[in-house]
Amino acid sequence: MSKFVTALAAAFLAACGVETAGTAATAAAIKKQELEEGKRTQQRANAKIDQATKAMQDSAEKRGGD
Repeated sequence: MSKFVTALAAAFLAACGVETAGTAATAAAIKKQELEEGKRTQQRANAKIDQATKAMQDSAEKRGGD
């Protein structure tokens, strides 16, 4: 009977380890996706800043030329 209990305990512990590894892999994939989305958001923000800067420079040049 004790061999059965030992084997059962070992099976539960092994299953727990597999689940933990799977959870860690899923968390890593989610973090990678969040990082990539953050990079895209930063690129869009930089593009908008560049557009606004150019518009301000163009406006200043037009006012200076009058």
